[in-house]
Amino acid sequence: MTRTWLIALLACAVVALLAACVRINTHGQSRSAAGADPSGTLRIATYNTSLNSDDAGGLLERLRGDDAGARKVAAVLQQVRPDIVLLNEFDYVADGSAADLFQQRWLERAQPGGGAPLRYPYRYLAPVNTGVQSGLDLDNNGSIGGDGRDRGNDAWGYGLHPGQYGMLLLSRYPIDAATARTFQLLKWHAMPDARRPRHPDGRPFHPDATWSALRLSSKSHWDVQVRAPGGVLHVLASHPTPPAFDGPEKRNVARNHDEIRFWTEYLSPGPRDWLCDDAGRCGGLEADARFVILGDLNNDPVDGAGDHTAIVDLLEHPRVLRMATPKSEGAREAAEADGGANAQHRGSAAHDTGSFGPRVGNLRLDYALPSVGHALVGNGVFWPRSDAAHADIVDGTDHRLVWVDVTQ
Repeated sequence: MTRTWLIALLACAVVALLAACVRINTHGQSRSAAGADPSGTLRIATYNTSLNSDDAGGLLERLRGDDAGARKVAAVLQQVRPDIVLLNEFDYVADGSAADLFQQRWLERAQPGGGAPLRYPYRYLAPVNTGVQSGLDLDNNGSIGGDGRDRGNDAWGYGLHPGQYGMLLLSRYPIDAATARTFQLLKWHAMPDARRPRHPDGRPFHPDATWSALRLSSKSHWDVQVRAPGGVLHVLASHPTPPAFDGPEKRNVARNHDEIRFWTEYLSPGPRDWLCDDAGRCGGLEADARFVILGDLNNDPVDGAGDHTAIVDLLEHPRVLRMATPKSEGAREAAEADGGANAQHRGSAAHDTGSFGPRVGNLRLDYALPSVGHALVGNGVFWPRSDAAHADIVDGTDHRLVWVDVTQ
């Protein structure tokens, strides 16, 4: 071998090593259309898709039409190509027809700005509390139900019809639906030291009978087992209520805190006899289980409304992998351009996962948190700069997809 050839080979090796490093904290990482990464890396993502409608059956109408939001959401998924992804704000339709339509008409067809067609052989969906009428005066306005927002406020979770703002889990790998645990019906008061909403003078906001009936989860909390190549992975999925749209009693602030705190309790040792799923099985997650927490948790660790205690406690839980925070250049650029509330924020703009207007600003609300025991390969937020490729597909929703690459 000549010296010239040796130098050329070494140069190629250096280029290959540099290319392998760009996966950490980029706005997104395209993958082969052939399927899973042959290196054994598992890509897991969370994405609030805004695929919902105020009308029952409205999502099906959107998906049957020429819907710009659905097109862009599908294009983002085709670019990032996660192996497992939780979709928040995907209306629950019990017979699975909305999930079928999104898969067949959108994901399995190449979209403008997207990548190759994408197919998920496995999925999980289940009922949620949003839009399900409680028969109680939950907003304490003197009436039960009604029209519009009044009706939504008296549902177990805010929504204008049952299933609005639901969740959908998609996977390349088998989902063991028979072992899934759901906590849709868990009573809020069952949680020790639950933050019962109170008037500013200390009086309970809800009468005792109403408080004893209230459900903790505004949608649901799921523990779904996926049989990934490296072993069983527990997907812990939720979408807590925003800490807003309430009054001086701050009932949604309190509920958001305790919905996030649920996962801290679920991961912590001890019997947890109060923590019972919808099938009556009580207790938290086994100490040796591998997991990933996914969802729009509606709380930034530093900025925005709400009590940040629960999200900080979750990020610092000893079973949650400590890792670099996912970031993007697009988030940094957007915060600088928008001004408004962003100018007052203390957290890093690069870590934000959504754009919510000048009054609220950009916030980090969406999380993909793997457990200790995984090895981090890379992570990021799919939010390219406005002058970069694929910048025109990110605004199908006000949130951005967050992904993490791990080996089990």
